[in-house]
Amino acid sequence: MRVVADRERCEGHGMCEAVAPTLFRVADDGITEPLVDTVADADRQLIALAVDSCPVQALRLQSS
Repeated sequence: MRVVADRERCEGHGMCEAVAPTLFRVADDGITEPLVDTVADADRQLIALAVDSCPVQALRLQSS
């Protein structure tokens, strides 16, 4: 499983980074970027929480 960030939709609120700072960061351009390509089993719950926290639904989980 991997997380996908829609750069067109992202507004840089940073909720994903606040929830999971080791897995996301808001870049200098104000758009979020996942810090991992593939979601580890240990991080699935945290990733799901970060995806759900996005106020503009710019994040989604995708099967590998």
